[in-house]
Amino acid sequence: MRKILVTSALPYANGSIHLGHLVEYLQTDIWARSQKMSENECIYICADDAHGTPIMLKAQELGITPEELIKKTFKEHVKDFEDFNIKFDNYYSTHSDENKDFSEFIYKKLQDKGDIKSKTIKQFFDESAKIFLPDRYIKGECPKCNAKDQYGDSCEECGATYSPTDLINPISIISKSTPITKETEHFFFELSSYEKFLKKWISNNTTQNEIKNKLSEWLSEGLADWDITRDEPYFGFTIPNTKNKFFYVWLDAPVGYIASFKNYCEKNNINFDEYWNKDSTCELYHFIGKDIAYFHALFWPAMLEGSGFRKPSAVFCHGFLTINGEKMSKSRGTFFNARTYLNHLDPEYLRYYFASRLTNKIEDIDLNFDDFKSRVNSDLVGKVINIGSRCAKFINKDFNNKLSSTLNNTELVKDISNNSTQIIENYESRSFATNVRLITSLADSVNKYLDEEKPWVKIKNKDNKEMVHKICTDGVNLFRILVGYLKPVLPTIAKKTEKILKCDVINWQNIHDLQLSKEIMNFEPIITRIEEDSIKHMQKEAKEENDV
Repeated sequence: MRKILVTSALPYANGSIHLGHLVEYLQTDIWARSQKMSENECIYICADDAHGTPIMLKAQELGITPEELIKKTFKEHVKDFEDFNIKFDNYYSTHSDENKDFSEFIYKKLQDKGDIKSKTIKQFFDESAKIFLPDRYIKGECPKCNAKDQYGDSCEECGATYSPTDLINPISIISKSTPITKETEHFFFELSSYEKFLKKWISNNTTQNEIKNKLSEWLSEGLADWDITRDEPYFGFTIPNTKNKFFYVWLDAPVGYIASFKNYCEKNNINFDEYWNKDSTCELYHFIGKDIAYFHALFWPAMLEGSGFRKPSAVFCHGFLTINGEKMSKSRGTFFNARTYLNHLDPEYLRYYFASRLTNKIEDIDLNFDDFKSRVNSDLVGKVINIGSRCAKFINKDFNNKLSSTLNNTELVKDISNNSTQIIENYESRSFATNVRLITSLADSVNKYLDEEKPWVKIKNKDNKEMVHKICTDGVNLFRILVGYLKPVLPTIAKKTEKILKCDVINWQNIHDLQLSKEIMNFEPIITRIEEDSIKHMQKEAKEENDV
């Protein structure tokens, strides 16, 4: 049995979960569920990222304290994740005692090693708002490619990273005024001391090739010291032995992985050191968006190495979500909150569709609503679910809810079952789209068999009753196997299927078990087709929200 700790990036606690976020959480959840179906010890943890200037300013805007804001947001996030059937083993917050303790511990370790240096720097200051401007609160032209409207830390057009003071024609996002430069003392983590370690770590297949190449490019250019300080006013943890200096959110945010797991360990009597000790043999995987690879594949492993913790086994990056071919945008009507979706559509639809588009490559995926409707209605409902519906109803009506003692087509059942190893491997490699295509193809084979045998015709002749019984028992067994293959993607449909068939909870070990001479329940609709009106109503609600 493998021991695995898996995480998703921490959602920021100043806003709602949206469909773009869900690409990552659904990808991780599907992967973790497959591991658990193999009866591996796979622990999936996450937390709200609860510190930083945006949260402080958002709270001010709402007339509440930052603590009140992050508490409110936490409840909202947890509810959204639960309703999308994203099953965390522990969901926590970076605004916690555990996170404070671990952040200070890591900082002290790095400080004792001489990796923390104090420097007086010049930084942009907004005279109107009376605040030093963090990199995400200032925009201007990229100093490398001259792209306009770029943030103060990195360019979305060319991928370059830079200092905020390098921006051309900088503007404060807070007051829209031109900032001044002002001196201030900051603490820096000497990332350059870890170049040799990072080159070795990156070479051990810890990232996808696209990220590996980008990291190698950054390393070849030389790593700059990392500013880990923010000045007051700020919502976060105070740097030890200072009065008005705070940890930059990107220092304490990834520490949230450790803190959330520590909280889980304390509640479940788990050995924390077994997973986070420097020599741990357990597996650790981070699922993140491509836009934060810099922090997770350079800063984070260096912090862990310097403070004596184990490093990630791998960091898996994914692309962005587009809607009908366009970047998610409130002004364009292509921005959808998770709750807006849930108000109109079944979460299993989106889980299935995202799975049908997700690969192990760093590719943007497009939520095209016409394709979304077609794939769900045609492939999921029309092919997979239809097998269970058409066969179970015969068992209910003509055979007193009892399956036959033997099969009619053992070869077909065997052929479908023989795909389990490949399907498990595809989940392991995050090749979800490949799995959906394969399972759809298998469903086509089953439906072809039923169309050829025509049990609805044969049942009219009493002499064929036994054969029809066997044919429909084939169908029920094949339906169970196909739903089992899709269980990491469609947990609710799987649970309903297990109930209807009165079978054991499906896992990779028992997926081949035949259901013979067993009683089943009356088949009830497991999931219905997507109605066009539901999509339109969701789009209308999103537009109204975005227009506010």
